[in-house]
Amino acid sequence: MPALARPTEGRMIGGVCAGLARRFGTSATTMRVIFLLSCLLPGPQFLLYIALWILLPSEDRTRTAW
Repeated sequence: MPALARPTEGRMIGGVCAGLARRFGTSATTMRVIFLLSCLLPGPQFLLYIALWILLPSEDRTRTAW
C-alpha cells in the first residue's frame, strides 16, 4: 500500500480524497462521492476533512524528506 499523503496531482481542494483513494486503491471520484454522501449524515465529516488536510503531509514534502 502506498503511504498516506496528499498527492500534488489530481487535487480538487486539499487532496485529502485523492490521497485516501490512492491509499485504498479506488478512484478519487469515488472517494469524493462517498465524502459528499457522508456529509448528508449527521456528524463531523467536514471537520474530519479539515483535520486530515492539516495532518496529512503533502506528497512533495514526503519526497524531499527522504
